[in-house]
Formats: sequence, C-alpha cells, structure tokens
Amino acid sequence: MLVDLERIIALQQLDTAMHDARRRLSDEPDRSAHLDARLDTVRQRLTTEKSRLADNQTARRALEKDVAVQQARLSKYRDQLMAVKTNIEYQAMQKEIEYAQTEVKGIEEHILVQMLDGDEIAAAVKAVEAELAREEKAVAAERAAMDTELADSRAALQRLQAERAALATTIDGNVLALFELVAGRRHGIGVSEARDGICSVCHVRLRPQVFNTVLRNESILQCDHCNRILFYVARKPAETPDGAAQPAPPQ
Repeated sequence: MLVDLERIIALQQLDTAMHDARRRLSDEPDRSAHLDARLDTVRQRLTTEKSRLADNQTARRALEKDVAVQQARLSKYRDQLMAVKTNIEYQAMQKEIEYAQTEVKGIEEHILVQMLDGDEIAAAVKAVEAELAREEKAVAAERAAMDTELADSRAALQRLQAERAALATTIDGNVLALFELVAGRRHGIGVSEARDGICSVCHVRLRPQVFNTVLRNESILQCDHCNRILFYVARKPAETPDGAAQPAPPQ
C-alpha cells in the first residue's frame, strides 16, 4: 500500500477516535442534567406527598377543634338542662343537645376518614423517601462512573492529539491538505473503503477503471461522488460449511 495512503487511513482512525472522545466530553452536561432531573422528579413527588400529609394533619386538627367546641356546648347544655323550670325549656334544651351530639358524631366520622387517609399518605411518604434514597445511591454511582469515563476521555484525547500531530508531519503536504479539505467538507470523514465496486460511505458505484486502480492501493484516488480518498481492504476467502476455503470472487 502507498505509504501516504496508509498514513491517512491511520490519521482518519485517530480523527474518528478524537471525535468520539470529544462527543463524550460534550455530552457530559446533558448526562449530568439527566441525572439531576431523575432526582428532581422523585424529590418533587416527595414534596407533594409531604404537602398532602401536612394538609391532612391540618384538616384533622381543625376537625378536632370543632369537636372540642361542640363538646363544650354539650357540657354547657347539660348544665343548663339541670336549671330549666318548664317542660318546654327542657324539650328545647334536649333538641340543642341532640343537635350538638349529631354534629360531634359527624365530625368524628370525618376525623376517622382523615386518619385513614393520613395513614395511606404517611405510607406513601415513606415509600417515596425509600425510592429517593435508592435513586440518590444509584445516581452517585453513575456520577462516579461518569467522572472516571470523562477523565479517561480527556486523557485519551490528549494522547490522540499528540499522536495525530506526530503522524501528520510524516504525510506528504499535498496529500494531507487534500485529506483535511475533504474531511472538513464531509463531516470529518476524508477516506472511504471501496468495497465490491462501491464507495462504502456514500454508496455510489465507482467507475470500473477507478475501482480496479483502487484495488492496488498505489495511488491517491477520490470517489467521483463524495470526493473521499478511496482505499481497498482485501477480504479473506469465504469458507464452505465444511470448513474448506472457497476461492475469492474475481475482481
């Protein structure tokens, strides 16, 4: 293979690896935000459940105050009942007592409902608290793994940049300039394997004479469609089911 062709293939591999490292580094804010969002979602649910529990407790206290008020009235009515002098006054006071008793019973029923709801909400609070603890532990582990990965990516990027700079100095200036021009216009991909008469990146069929020349890997040739520099990789002969090698198809 032509030395410069071999070197720009290696250069492309370094560029691709550098691109992947940069992408991992650039993805860090989004990944971190995603982890934050996971925790925020559970925390918001916990806040909601705690707010429901607080509302339930406030409502219960208000009902308990109402019961206390009605019971105070009952006590007062019973005291007054002992002091009435006529049957009419006695019957009127009895009605007041019955009304107050009905009110107390109704309020106590509401308190019972609030207590049952409160038990369910308290259980929900504990469940979400346990879920939050699990999520915090999981997110902490993922952040630690991500920090390690990012440190590895930074180190790899520095190493790859140094390797690329060293390799670039060994490539013919015109070949290097052509590669970087094409790569700059083609999303960072400046070379393409020619396979079965087709450019493997743009998938356009090559002219037969171009493909036959590419097979030798002895010159810098470009795809007529995407302008990427072409190279060929020889394939091992296919094997039959019994393991015997079949001859490669004619080129």
